[in-house]
Amino acid sequence: MKVLLNDGLEPEGLKVFQEAGIETDIKKRDLNGLIADIGQFDALVVRSATKVTREVIEAGAKGNLKVIGRAGVGYDNIDTMAASEYGIVVKIAPYGSTNAVAELAIGLMLSISRNTPQAHHSLKNGVWIKKKYEGKELAYKTLGIIGCGRIGQKLAQIAKRGFEMEVIGYDICPNQESGIRYVSKEEVLKNADYLSIHTGGKDIIIGEKELIQMKPTSFIINTSRGNNIDQMALYTALKEKKIGGYATDVYKEEPKTEGDPFNDKLGELDNTVLSSHLGASTVEAQVETSAEIARVLSGYLMGGDFTNAVNAGENIAVEEKQVFTLFIHHKDVPGVFANIDKVLAESNINIRANFSRQISTGYAISVYVLHHEVTPEIVTQLKTIPNICSVKF
Repeated sequence: MKVLLNDGLEPEGLKVFQEAGIETDIKKRDLNGLIADIGQFDALVVRSATKVTREVIEAGAKGNLKVIGRAGVGYDNIDTMAASEYGIVVKIAPYGSTNAVAELAIGLMLSISRNTPQAHHSLKNGVWIKKKYEGKELAYKTLGIIGCGRIGQKLAQIAKRGFEMEVIGYDICPNQESGIRYVSKEEVLKNADYLSIHTGGKDIIIGEKELIQMKPTSFIINTSRGNNIDQMALYTALKEKKIGGYATDVYKEEPKTEGDPFNDKLGELDNTVLSSHLGASTVEAQVETSAEIARVLSGYLMGGDFTNAVNAGENIAVEEKQVFTLFIHHKDVPGVFANIDKVLAESNINIRANFSRQISTGYAISVYVLHHEVTPEIVTQLKTIPNICSVKF
């Protein structure tokens, strides 16, 4: 097995691949080089720099490519539709940066509340300003979270334990065990002193209609996506002081290369705090993300594990289709699976998955997940197969 790490990987990730017996290549390819070489590899790992286009995927599909990994959370740079069409799984590493992003959200909340970047800038320019930068405390305020996934939940923990904030949230699939009090989106907007966005995707979540519902003293924190907020409506609301302020790590348009110029109208305003997409940029997050993507790709290549897949269900339950289980104890010898599959196929029963483990020396237990229930007659037929010990359903 060979993996191309086109945007590099931390040593911890390389070690995971090495221990799994998977060969790695860290040579950087441009688009043409990637198209020319990708078919030689079983997997491709990228960060945000490499664009995995349809052309790259088509070239890989003609060769050995089986899985694409994004060492991070967002995967906008991967054509997942093309990958699905060609039977190539796309995986991400969403957990490595959870703490880093949640901590940055807290840092932005503190910065916009206490005007520390503005004070820093004044002092660097030799001007002492104090009264103008009087701020507000986070303690006992209400934090509203829109998008209460892993990062939103981590943020809620820090806010509640560290600042004794009341935390309310809105999510289309609320986790009732998260410690967040779930309310409607309108209630979050109306009551939040701080509104933190953690939705992702390209849709506008906060527009003019939402901004009007917020308190004039409220602050918005965005470590999700620049596209999640209507930029023109936000600029107007900030300029006219219809909300208290905005602290962000993400933008609708971001420079592609280190050192490129940055131009955003939000920089004109004194009630904003801007950071340069630093959410996952910590030593710890880079290490854990590299190890995580290496683990989930190795798991798929070596054992068919779909953990962290974004274009295929991690488990059968997400397909929301009724399934039935069949338990077969058998000798661990060649030919058993083929004979079982033949009986089920002739009975017009589709096998959705088959999980098998050795249970004692020379024997295995196999669990078949089926789209149709077996009948007693089929069970009787299965029991006649050589090397079958028992069949249960």
